[in-house]
Amino acid sequence: METIRQFIAAEPGRSRAHLSRLVCQALGWYKSDGGLKDMSCRVALLRMHKDGLITLPPPRHCQATRRPRILFTARTNPQEPITTPVDGLPDIQLHIVAHPEPQVLWREYIHRYHYLGYTPLPGAQLRYIATSGEHILALLGFGAAAWKIAPRDHFIGWSPEQRQKNLHLVVNNARFLILPWVASKNLASKLLGLVARRLPDDWRQRYGYRPVLLETFVETQRFPGTCYKAANWLYVGQTKGRGKLDVRNISPLPPKDIWLYPLSCQFKQVLCTP
Repeated sequence: METIRQFIAAEPGRSRAHLSRLVCQALGWYKSDGGLKDMSCRVALLRMHKDGLITLPPPRHCQATRRPRILFTARTNPQEPITTPVDGLPDIQLHIVAHPEPQVLWREYIHRYHYLGYTPLPGAQLRYIATSGEHILALLGFGAAAWKIAPRDHFIGWSPEQRQKNLHLVVNNARFLILPWVASKNLASKLLGLVARRLPDDWRQRYGYRPVLLETFVETQRFPGTCYKAANWLYVGQTKGRGKLDVRNISPLPPKDIWLYPLSCQFKQVLCTP
């Protein structure tokens, strides 16, 4: 904290972005690919500023406090039902969402049809659109893992220090949406199998390392998690129904089943390295 205050005092005219880079360098806060973790640092600095612990320089640019509204267009309107079993669907493929147009489309579909709507995925992330021929079937999103989940951590067997060091090797399946008009038997488990085989290489190509474990949380009051079981994911317990910032348990959330999928047979050894 004193180091941050010294940076601010030494040159009050520094931008917040410049300040976050200096703090990352001083504290050795780097991403796994070697880049500075300056966006996470900027969020932390803003939180400290709001809590009165530091006084940041004024922002250089005024930004809107609300995210742009996601408009629903004709391209995401309901389509004719697709009821062909998965073995009869031609040419099922996963496409990485990497360019502006498919990114907008992915957000629109998720916000329109997923019960949680669209929110930005945290940390390192990959998004996919699943298609069969010209038809979009489903959308998947993967981001940073939950910081601390007792059943998962007990299953892995790592210490808090090992978790802090290796958590980036766990990836969270934050969104999985099969479009409402798609009722193809066994499609969900098929897609989970395809993405489990593909994601490690895609992740390494984008971020420079291979994750070794997938996790997801299934709201038990809405879904039984059948597709994860059919795709050989492992059930390890339930959440306590608390958000990540709810240390006093004053805002209970619906409990969720915790499912894990090892991407390597040595995932425990890798995650538990000192």
